[in-house]
Amino acid sequence: AEPVALVFAVRQVREEQPLAGLPELVVEGLRNGDARAVLGSAIRWPLDEHVRDRIIEETRGNPLALLELPRRLTPTEMAGGFGLPDAKALSSRIEDSFQRRVRELPTETQRLLLVAAAEPVGEAALVRRAACRLGIGVEAAHAAESERLVEFGARVTFHHPLVRSAVYRAASPQDRREAHRALAETTDPQLDPDRRAWHLAQATVGPDEEVASELERSAGRAQSRGGLAAAAAFLERSAVLTHDRARRAVRAVAAAAAHAQAGGFDAALRLLETAEVGPLEELQSARADLLRAQIAYSQSRPSDAPALMLKAAKQLEPQDARLARETYLEALAAAQFAGHHARGAGIREVAQAASAAPAPPAPPRTPDLLLDGLVTRFTQGYAAGVPVLQRAVDAFCSESFSDKEELRWLRLAGNVALDLWQFETWEALSTRLVERARDSGALAGLPSALNVRIAVHVLAGELSRAALLIEEVEAITQATGSQLAPYGRMLLAAWQGRTAEASERIDAVLEEEAPEGKGLRLTAARWATSVFYNAVGRYDDALEAAEQASEYLEGLGVSAWGLVELIEAAVRGGERQRAADALERLSQATLPSGTEWGLGIEARSRALLSDDEAAERLYREAIERLGRTHVRVDLARAHLLYGEWLRRERRRLDAREQLRTAYEMFSAIGAEGFAERAARELLATGGTARKRVIGTGTQLTAQEAQVARLAHDGLSNAEIGARLFISPHTAQHHLRKVFTKLDISSRTQLGGALPSDASAVI
Repeated sequence: AEPVALVFAVRQVREEQPLAGLPELVVEGLRNGDARAVLGSAIRWPLDEHVRDRIIEETRGNPLALLELPRRLTPTEMAGGFGLPDAKALSSRIEDSFQRRVRELPTETQRLLLVAAAEPVGEAALVRRAACRLGIGVEAAHAAESERLVEFGARVTFHHPLVRSAVYRAASPQDRREAHRALAETTDPQLDPDRRAWHLAQATVGPDEEVASELERSAGRAQSRGGLAAAAAFLERSAVLTHDRARRAVRAVAAAAAHAQAGGFDAALRLLETAEVGPLEELQSARADLLRAQIAYSQSRPSDAPALMLKAAKQLEPQDARLARETYLEALAAAQFAGHHARGAGIREVAQAASAAPAPPAPPRTPDLLLDGLVTRFTQGYAAGVPVLQRAVDAFCSESFSDKEELRWLRLAGNVALDLWQFETWEALSTRLVERARDSGALAGLPSALNVRIAVHVLAGELSRAALLIEEVEAITQATGSQLAPYGRMLLAAWQGRTAEASERIDAVLEEEAPEGKGLRLTAARWATSVFYNAVGRYDDALEAAEQASEYLEGLGVSAWGLVELIEAAVRGGERQRAADALERLSQATLPSGTEWGLGIEARSRALLSDDEAAERLYREAIERLGRTHVRVDLARAHLLYGEWLRRERRRLDAREQLRTAYEMFSAIGAEGFAERAARELLATGGTARKRVIGTGTQLTAQEAQVARLAHDGLSNAEIGARLFISPHTAQHHLRKVFTKLDISSRTQLGGALPSDASAVI
């Protein structure tokens, strides 16, 4: 008695089928622009454009294949086309069916398909030249094309990626080497030396120093085209083909370093084991120890890193004084990050050891200034370290550095700028760090760099922009196997003040980080907790979390933020002496900085403990100073605290002005917890808090908001496409939808029309 609907699915509709004539929907592949967007959502690292194009062509717009290929292959296996097509199959059953079809073809056709499968970008002219060298005629292609396995046009395109994989895996090792040798011999050594070197390497059975050296020379060029993963593939193969044990060990260390930067930690550790079979000279042994420490640091095992780095630094002193100082600097960063849970060497032990390191040559390099400033800060106190650290930060802002140097030092330099209460400098350095990590494919450090940017956006009151970066962080950590806790989501939820979500996010991070002790991440989590509780008026809980956040004095910048929350929570909870003690500690960091942010925060905090004219003067000073910075959340809180003080002083009209300003700022930002607190205070003065309503017609999707923000920042459609892994056409499509929703007609109008609050982004 019930109605029933039947849906039939077939791969190919034939006229003689009994279903012919029924209503049908033909499901076709994605168009190239959309296929690039889907592939880009799964690949967040640099990839040779020719290889990207071949993947798109061979998947025929199949979304499953576009998503699954990157998930089953590591960045190195896909890098620049230099990873072999026999790494992992999406479906062995499907691949087996292709192998059976290939085996039924004539022998010459199978040989031709193997040459085409071994050529990573499908260059038809090169495949034809290599086939000719092997004595394979052009007519061999007809049988494969008639079986719909491949097309030989301007580019050789297999009808499915698994066809290419099936052909390559079915061939014998000798036949593979023969195909690669023919490709190498017909590749122009002047126009494409790197691909020639790669084919030579695959054609070589045993060690070959000439080929190994050529691969080593090609690694840098491969990196510029396919990122660090491509360089790692070259260097690893170079090490395999090296006969001399000592030279092989050196090359293995270099390959391990490239793998580690590209996020291939397992491959890096495996290569280090090869290197340590040796023999390794003392310098190379120290480099290997340093790399192990860097991997431990990147894999969210910070407790092991400081001692390993300190050991490497001491080993390097007699071998390479410059590298030794750099390693001491990394050890300081690792110890500061690990906190009390550092095994074998805490930050003071590392600083003491570094203070005895050889003096730098004159004039000192920027990393030398950074090291000397941090050593002074952690051995003699904050105020003593400020002048040298200021010189170091200024140098990082004004001088040019290589990509390698920026990837190594910009995050620490940004942390120092944060410690000096220089928000705009921190903002600029974190932007450069993300750009370098993205451009070079340094996936190991990109998630943490993006988390820094998320924090920058949050403090700048750009919660919607912070939200857009969270998805990218999670995609990269999944690709690299990183165990990074979801700090971005936690921080965003805390400032949004949504009780259920914030509690869930905070608990997740605390549960993951608590066993690791009191390092920087746990300090940041406790600080976010105290912000959330202060926003919703749970001052006792805020006080407890803030005390835990502020007890880790070595946390550059973040522990001072904990003191700020502690002062507010203690005053609201009637614990004035605890607030006064925290203010004294805070002043030791804010006053020597001399910045508008630091002095504005100090004035706002001191106002909470002051009375009458002194309090009003300090609140006004805080608003004036913070108004000259980009830190909108702190400015909004200054208006809120001033308004609350005015209400308690029974100055209702003055209070309404400040509270309404605070409410409107927090609402625009998307900080719902603080907005509701401001609204309650405003109502208590007899004022009204008008609810901000955003019509559904103006709501932007996350993708539309990101495109709009980048367009507002001056990027072209092509540049937006490159940044977001979509085609310029798709970027333009999103931008047209943005114009329609916001009722504007040009990019110049975006600044005034874009919503800044997170609620305007679905």
